[in-house]
Amino acid sequence: MMGKFKMLLVLAMLSLPAVAIADASSVPGGANWYFYMDLEQMRSGGPGAPMFDWLRDEVLEDIKEDAGVDVEKEVDRVTSYSTSEDGSALIIDGNLSQETRDVIMALIASDGDINPLKSGGKTYYHFGGDDSMDEDVVYEAGTVGFKVESLGEESWVSMDVKNKVIITSTEGHMKALLDNNGRVNGSRSVDGALMVLTAEKTLVQAGMKSGMVEEWDSNILRNTEQVAFLMSAAANKLAIEAKLITTEAEMAESLASVARGLISLMSFDDEMDAEMTAVLQGTRIEAKGNSLSLSLAVAPELVVQTLGD
Repeated sequence: MMGKFKMLLVLAMLSLPAVAIADASSVPGGANWYFYMDLEQMRSGGPGAPMFDWLRDEVLEDIKEDAGVDVEKEVDRVTSYSTSEDGSALIIDGNLSQETRDVIMALIASDGDINPLKSGGKTYYHFGGDDSMDEDVVYEAGTVGFKVESLGEESWVSMDVKNKVIITSTEGHMKALLDNNGRVNGSRSVDGALMVLTAEKTLVQAGMKSGMVEEWDSNILRNTEQVAFLMSAAANKLAIEAKLITTEAEMAESLASVARGLISLMSFDDEMDAEMTAVLQGTRIEAKGNSLSLSLAVAPELVVQTLGD
């Protein structure tokens, strides 16, 4: 049985080519967090291929087995973000098969009623929000039979923009996206807008305001305003970048000093793998004003090994 997250991922991972957070203009200015993954770039070969193999074995095969949806072949990109005003959105790019569309419609039907809604000539549906749906139920979609667990919270779902599945947590945001043909209107003019790290061959991008986490276990993180992450393909390595915006410049410099010290200590560990030692020694750390940047290049096999540990 797939949990709520996997079922939402199935709904989300089903179609569209379009909203890539390739640059800051694709992230809403009021976003509290964002996430982007380019599966098409990963499976095209190069340093992203081992990452895709790991993702397929650890996640995608389970989705295929449990829901009959072949994410490996049908999903190209996944974009998700949330704003305080409009709620969350999940947009999936790819070439959706009719069988997968049937699966999505069966999920929508699991709410007990199908009421097509319209905005700008495009159809969308209401899904979830019925607390009475506590039991797992088997739904048939073509040749696919699977169990569905109620998502619990309300969602609005549309497949009416070509090659896209759009899921939002508010109806107003769904209407806005449909009226804009599934495109996200980004803005850097909003005070406190999230920073976005970019690269030519982006694999994963993410960012978050620290206020999204109510309680930090670390004093360091409590003094961090924003965090951004980027993984991209560069030659035969995975380039990994992270950037923190701290509450004050002194904190950024302190964090840089701590990070350099830890790397130095680990680099002289006799039990440390030689490849990992080389990665650590090549890590760049820079504090500038109230920002802290970290960057490194690592063999994809080493990243996969770390994920598997």
